Amino acid sequence: MDVYGLIGNPVEHSLSPPMHEAGYEALGIDARYVTFEPPTDEAVAAVESAETLGIAGLNVTIPFKQSVLDAVEPDALARRIGAVNTVDFSGGTPTGHNTDAVGAVRALHEHDVSLTGSAVVVGAGGAGRAVAFGLADEGMTVDVANRTMATATDLAAEIEGASGHGLDALPALLETADVLVNCTSVGMEEDRSPVPADALHTDLAVLDAVYSPLETRLLREAEAAGATTVDGAWMLLYQGVEAFERWTGRTAPVRAMNEALRAELRPARD
Repeated sequence: MDVYGLIGNPVEHSLSPPMHEAGYEALGIDARYVTFEPPTDEAVAAVESAETLGIAGLNVTIPFKQSVLDAVEPDALARRIGAVNTVDFSGGTPTGHNTDAVGAVRALHEHDVSLTGSAVVVGAGGAGRAVAFGLADEGMTVDVANRTMATATDLAAEIEGASGHGLDALPALLETADVLVNCTSVGMEEDRSPVPADALHTDLAVLDAVYSPLETRLLREAEAAGATTVDGAWMLLYQGVEAFERWTGRTAPVRAMNEALRAELRPARD
């Protein structure tokens, strides 16, 4: 039996175990997915211990995505983003990858969103960095808007053709934007949106990385404006799918994994 897992602190409410185990069951793979909660300053030791125990692969979440870089050989994208959320032990040296970027891209493709033209990414933290690099690598022109403008401009400086702005620039940026991705936590705890409703329009595709609740205020207002909407569970699903496929070498059973994920999210939505 192969064992895969997640390190984070805390991890007790993670949705990864049911999602991944639904994938193993659908394909008849003899595997389990478990969670580990090491002390917050023990990322390197946690990865080394997992390798010693024969863990086949690890997902990584807060607060270890940056510190785990010291324990792995990151691929080019993970190095650019500055964060790892997937560790692969199949080679001689643990390798680090970031599937958040691909998760956002695949979530948008799932909804037939063309990744051409311009994109606005709200938030310049870990998720914002991953999404900005992911969309830029697809060929989009990326504008980053963040509460602290200096952080947005620092991120934009790392991406060819990108620009950084404060949140007050959102109405002007969205006038000609094709894609909007919210990578902040706004909308998770309170019924608020980081984007003015009157800046949304019918030619826009809107992905909100927040997945609890599934229907955020941003998505409600985007739908009312006639925009294409993509909830955060799709990004969560596809970052997991990307890790699943890397570890197993199999095409992930997306439908089964999606159903398991949304079954877990349903109580938070109702």
